[in-house]
Amino acid sequence: MKRLLRSGYTTGACAAAAARGAALMFINQAPVSEVSIVLPTGESATFRLDGQSFDAREAGCFVIKDAGDDPDITNGAEVHARVESVPCDSAQGRVLIEGGTGIGRVTKPGLAVSPGEWAINPVPRRMIEQAVESVLPESITHTSNFIIKISIPDGEERAKKTLNARLGIIGGLSILGTTGIVRPISAKAWTDTIDAALDVAKACGCKTVVLSTGRSSEMAAQQHLPHLPEEACIMMGDHVAYALQACAKRGFMEPIISCQFAKLLKIACGYKNTHAAASELDLSVLREWAEAAHTSPEILAIISQANTAREIAVATGFDKALMELVAGRARQISAVHAPGIQAQPLLCGYDGTVVI
Repeated sequence: MKRLLRSGYTTGACAAAAARGAALMFINQAPVSEVSIVLPTGESATFRLDGQSFDAREAGCFVIKDAGDDPDITNGAEVHARVESVPCDSAQGRVLIEGGTGIGRVTKPGLAVSPGEWAINPVPRRMIEQAVESVLPESITHTSNFIIKISIPDGEERAKKTLNARLGIIGGLSILGTTGIVRPISAKAWTDTIDAALDVAKACGCKTVVLSTGRSSEMAAQQHLPHLPEEACIMMGDHVAYALQACAKRGFMEPIISCQFAKLLKIACGYKNTHAAASELDLSVLREWAEAAHTSPEILAIISQANTAREIAVATGFDKALMELVAGRARQISAVHAPGIQAQPLLCGYDGTVVI
């Protein structure tokens, strides 16, 4: 019997829960072991708190992020919140949210947060504000500002395994999430990153972008196109159809697709997603195309006997006519995924060079 995958919670939800716990400890001057918050979906979620500390001026605690069965780089991270009360001169105090250790700052335009600001997205920011304001008595909010500092102690190290620096988020992780819930093994985290990267490319004035299926292909494209700005490099992974449609929405109508031969062949076959679980490579289709194009008997024999696309590419010495045949099919299919798109395949070899 197949086990159901378990959902988890976003960094935004964890930050809001930790902030609520810290605020409660500050107000009551007593430890709090767990808190419940209302997520943007309207659902209620309960979080265990750790690292509790409090005195008459401030309080803090953390939530250990549980991403469920989703392979999330922030899974297991400690999301800390510290609440500090500061007297204010105005008639009405405010809840002020800041980033601390392990939270990045935004340095490029195009993201949901302006350059110079902490990388705490609008929805998590509202969640944190509401979680804290709901427990503060009115007598206190009239006389004090409450500074909420969110931190992730190892956030800067974890961020090195993400595309944050490429997006212009420097020094740590982002506090993210629009629903508060992480759905297991979903593509949303990746497609959200594609959207964000394209928004940054647009805001930075990039004329076109390079969609890469992997790091090797991306590096090959960067060497082949040395004047390409960093912001133009978009790691699309297997999400080819989504990336092309997202390009079209932003006016990038001639994107470059950088990939190796197996991925190019899958794209040419019409797969929207080139992951092995979502696409099965049938080399007989390639043989049909090659026969229709009157390819030489020698090349046809190699295709017929091969077990993998890579074997075909290497054994034929990346035969130019065959590679162009597949690239042409990929261009046609790209326009099917995103009408009006004129994609330009950039075929990469297995030695870091560009073949066509």
